[in-house]
Formats: sequence, structure tokens, C-alpha cells
Amino acid sequence: MVSPRVDPLLHPAPLPSRADVVVIGGGIVGASTALSLAERGISVALCEKGHIGGEQSSRNWGWCRKMGRDLAEIPLAIESLRLWEGMNARTGAETGFRRTGIVYLSERARSLAQQEAWLAAARDFEIDSRMIGAAEIDRLLPGSSRHWHGALYTSSDGVAEPEKATTAIANAAAVRGAAIVEQCAVRGIETAGGSVSGVVTEQGAIRCNQVVLAGGAWSSLFCGNLGIRFPQLKILGSVMRTAPFTGPTPAVGAGNFAFRKRADGGYTIAQRNANLVQIVPDSFRYFADFLPSLVRQWHELRLRIGRRLIEEWRIPRRWDLDSVTPFERVRVLDPEPSEPVLRQGLYNLKRAFPHFAEMKVVEAWGGLMDVTPDAVPVISAVDALPGFYISSGFSGHGFGIGPAAGQLMADLLTGARPLVDPKPYRLQRLL
Repeated sequence: MVSPRVDPLLHPAPLPSRADVVVIGGGIVGASTALSLAERGISVALCEKGHIGGEQSSRNWGWCRKMGRDLAEIPLAIESLRLWEGMNARTGAETGFRRTGIVYLSERARSLAQQEAWLAAARDFEIDSRMIGAAEIDRLLPGSSRHWHGALYTSSDGVAEPEKATTAIANAAAVRGAAIVEQCAVRGIETAGGSVSGVVTEQGAIRCNQVVLAGGAWSSLFCGNLGIRFPQLKILGSVMRTAPFTGPTPAVGAGNFAFRKRADGGYTIAQRNANLVQIVPDSFRYFADFLPSLVRQWHELRLRIGRRLIEEWRIPRRWDLDSVTPFERVRVLDPEPSEPVLRQGLYNLKRAFPHFAEMKVVEAWGGLMDVTPDAVPVISAVDALPGFYISSGFSGHGFGIGPAAGQLMADLLTGARPLVDPKPYRLQRLL
């Protein structure tokens, strides 16, 4: 298996004995939360069981978009793009962000009508998304062999580099005083008087009054040990990277392929609308929660039964805080990519844009996206445990909206005026 080569953490820290806030998880959401807190002078410790950005935060497509988002996510996406614009200056490092524009191509009238319906619903947000015709498509994306009915285009959307951005944010948080601790799994939460009083890690305890779970695909399992129900499933995405190649700059999504130009001159390529859903014990546990979305998005999902069913069946659901946990046994989720999905996506791309036949694929990887029943994240206090917060379930959108999610969580923790209305992201909606 191949993992993306993530930039290293430059300022690792020893485990502190005390912090105002402990963040569990070193993906882009956890790192952004830590940075937003540290910038406000809040004492924060971030604990990551593996290494910063090791899972889906470095394995995604690298898109930073508001186009096509669920209406509940659009305010968060708008704020994130604003934050991405200044991220290099904020972190003092290269995150790879640039406004390339994103195009959703439609080969059929039905998909074009769906895009037009989304645009009509999103007009209240005053974003610059618009429908374009064949002539402008040819100008933006020359060399296609297809006749496209039209496209949805947002010139202000962009991309960043997943292998660089999360570590840049974490390093900036460390410079501002956050303690970033890698290879340190949090085993659980301690309470006093019914509220959070600290966490227990494999390296020792940290006293604190607030804990943020930004554990991505691991979050539901962590919550279960606390007796908290968090309906969440994992979806496998498969991605490939090419060697440097001359081609279009805008990121593109069509019905059965997607690509974006990388800062290294190559392309990140995937098959769009081809997510693999592996049947695991949680599939049955949360079946009723996910049934409506399963029916609605059936054409985008491919159900599979394999060895992961047995692997997850063997994972303990409960553990003591002085015992080795599942988070220590698997430091980094590194699933195998689906070769058939990648092969078909590449074939689809080459048929639509024949000049891509000249490119060379150099590596491929898989990643597990943490998905909620309505595909909208949870960024919320947990009413059942005062002092405990969840920022997870980003459903494949976490990289793009991670910076704003971190700032919103910092607002909730400190009682500041929230960056956006937090109501759509409350955990209670799923319970």
C-alpha cells in the first residue's frame, strides 16, 4: 500500500500535564482547531495516535469549494475559502492554495438540471457560481472529445495540497504555543461531577476542562466507549497521482471522473461518484440512520463485503483506560485503493480528454471518509457530557472546510460570537 508523503511536524512537544483544551486527532480539523485556540492564547494540547495529516486529510482530492455543497455547509465553505486565501501568510508555510476555479461538467440533460436546481437554491448566498455553455467549456478545458450539455462553474473555488496543508497548520499552532504530540493515542476521558476533568493517553494523563474529538473515521468508536451514540460510517475513496503533465488548470468533476492540477505539475485523478461502502458491523448498527441517504444516493455507492467485516467485528467496543486500545493497534488507517475503480476512472478521463493518454500514473492510495447520515458534519457540544465536543463526520468535505470548522469550534469553546450559525452542525439532529 502507498501512503501520501506528508510534510513532517517541525515542533513536536512532550505531553503536558495540564491544558485548557485537549484536541483528539491531528487531521486538518483538529489542527485548525488547535491553531484557532492558540491564536487566542488558549492552552491547547493536540494528541494524534499516528502522525499529523496521516489519514484522510492527506488522501483527499485537495479541493476547496463552495460549489455543490449542501446548503447547510455553504456558509462554512465561504468562510473557509476566505481563510484559505490567507493561509500561507498565517502559517508562514506553503499550503499550495490557489484559486483555480472548479468545473462540474454535464454530459446529460438530467445532471445539468440538477446543477441548475442547486444554483437556484444557493442564490441567497450571493456566490459567483454560474452555468456555462459549450464555448466557455472549450475555452477553459480545450481538447475534449465529448459534447457537454453545459457545466456549473465557480471561478473563485480552488485547491490546496493535502500533503502540505495540515502539517503547515499544525506547525503554526505549535509556534503559537500549542503542544502537538504525535504517536500518542487518547484512550478516553475522565470526569468529575459529571463533566470533563481530563483525558488519559497512552503516555499519561492531561488535566483539562474541555475536549474536542476530531478523530475522523475513528470518532464513532471513541464515542461508543463513553456510552455516546454517534452515527457514522466509513466510505473508501481511491486516488491516483501522475507525473508532471501539461494540461488544464481548473479542477474538474464529471459524472464518472475527476481531476485537479497539482502544485508539482502532475494531476490528482479519481473516479467521481464511485465510493465504496464496505459492509461492517456499524453498517447494521446504524442501518436505520443511513437508510434514507442510501436510497437517495444509491447510484453513487457501491456496497462491498470483504475481510474488513471480520476485522472490525474483532475490534473491541469497550476498553479500560489502563489498557491498550484500538487506536494504538492501528496508528494509521491505510486501506488499499480499489484498482477497478481507479482503472475505470482513468479510462473515462482519457475518453473524454484524449491528450491525458500521454500522462504517467506514478502512485495510488486509498482513504476512509467519515460520513454522517445527512453528509453534513457535526461541530457541536455533546449535551450528555459537559465539556466534551465533537468535530467530525465531514463526509469527504473536511479538507476544504477544515479551516472554518476549526475556527467555529474555537468560538464554541470560548463563547465567542460564532463564525457562522452553528445550529445546522449540532449533534442533536442525528439522535
